[in-house]
Amino acid sequence: MKDILIRIKRAVLAGNYVFSEKARMEMEADSLTELDVAESILNAVAIYKKIRSTSLFRKQSREYLYIIQSTNLEGVVIYTKGKLVSEAGSETYYFLVSSKRTI
Repeated sequence: MKDILIRIKRAVLAGNYVFSEKARMEMEADSLTELDVAESILNAVAIYKKIRSTSLFRKQSREYLYIIQSTNLEGVVIYTKGKLVSEAGSETYYFLVSSKRTI
C-alpha cells in the first residue's frame, strides 16, 4: 500500500484533492482547515486501513477507500477517509467521508 500512499501524497501536493460536504462539516466542527488536512496526508507514513466502498454512488464495481491517521505540522492527529480517482491522465484524491480530529 506504500505505492498508493505515494500516489495520494502526489495528488495532494499537486492540489488535486476535493472535500465532500460531510468532510467539510466535520472539518468545521473540529476547527480544521484544508491545509491542516493536507499536512496530515503529507506527514503520513502509512495507510491505516483499506476498505471496500459500499456506496451506491460508486463509479466502479470495486472502489476502495483509504483511511489515514496522521498529524498536521502542529501535531494534531487527523483522521481522513477518501478515494484516489484517475481522470484524464491525472489523479485526484477525494475526501469523501471524514476529515476530523481523533480523540
